[in-house]
Amino acid sequence: MRRRIAISVAAATVSVTLAACGVLNAAGSSDDASPTKGSDITVGLLLPERANTRYENFDYPIIKRKVESLTNNKGRVEYANADASAEAQAGQMQKMIDDRVDVILLDAVDARAIASGVKKAKEAGIPVIAYDRLAEGPIDAYISFDNELVGEVQGRTLLEAVGEDASLSDKIVMMNGSPTDPNAKQFKAGAMSELNGKVTIAQSFDTTDWKPENAEANMAEAIAKIGKGNIAAVYSANDGMAGGIVKALKAAGVTKLPPITGQDAELPAVQRIISGEQYMSVYKSYPQEAENAAEMAVAKVQGRDIQFAALARDKVDSPTDKGIPAQLVPVVALTKENIKDTVVADDIYKLSDICTAEYKADCEALNLN
Repeated sequence: MRRRIAISVAAATVSVTLAACGVLNAAGSSDDASPTKGSDITVGLLLPERANTRYENFDYPIIKRKVESLTNNKGRVEYANADASAEAQAGQMQKMIDDRVDVILLDAVDARAIASGVKKAKEAGIPVIAYDRLAEGPIDAYISFDNELVGEVQGRTLLEAVGEDASLSDKIVMMNGSPTDPNAKQFKAGAMSELNGKVTIAQSFDTTDWKPENAEANMAEAIAKIGKGNIAAVYSANDGMAGGIVKALKAAGVTKLPPITGQDAELPAVQRIISGEQYMSVYKSYPQEAENAAEMAVAKVQGRDIQFAALARDKVDSPTDKGIPAQLVPVVALTKENIKDTVVADDIYKLSDICTAEYKADCEALNLN
């Protein structure tokens, strides 16, 4: 994928710029523009699973609210979650095509397997915007976070946790995401760009369906092969798997946990960070991604090409298509030092959500009150 980090920042703030210039209501024109529609539109939303709590807790409700606000409550979201089943998602997509939704936001379970569904939607005249994961097939646009940058942030922060004396004698376990998710490959590539040649990757796993229980089993295998006292750090591609890794380490009798990475800033992960069980996560502004995705979807079906193009200024390549219009949203490393300035400041969680009775002392030690 071609990455343009500077442009991603510009695209992330494009709504404010356009509003100031009075462009948001402009209707551009192009030969391949979608037919202009009013506010009575239906946005199909296909999300991949529930193991990661962000999809139900953030993405769906935020997109729903934004579509409603952009259409004076005349537009609606038709939502389906595939529960990590590519077959189920294919059926859900076919139903949306049959229901003649106006546009589909697609977060693919299996980026390759869904390509035929994307083609069917295209043939039916329904635009498809790949959301969070880059699906194959003739998609109209893509919005996600800069996934290689996510991996770079994870790898860089992990090295900082290991310390200035990090060397090839330090053994790292890599717990990568699902092999069917193209994002997982990008996270891994970004992490390896930081870790390669500086530490030893003693064990590496591609974790089926991103499931915490699979990560827990993989980690138990790694501990048995490497030895519980010989693991300097664990690269975990997301927070759910980090939770499984912690369970495996504790089950093996490890009392001083090695630094563990994560991603998604899930509430249990934030609590593990303040208690010292997890070193970091990657905070990605779900409201920003979800709201901008809703804007892209509405602009696309209403034929407002100037706004759509401004929201998707970057370009990415998939295995099947080149030069896909895209928006890449920036990310930040989340550690115990910046919890208040990130997830709390952005109203993702309240301090009362984080600092429950079990974590009260940890919060007080960090002045989280």
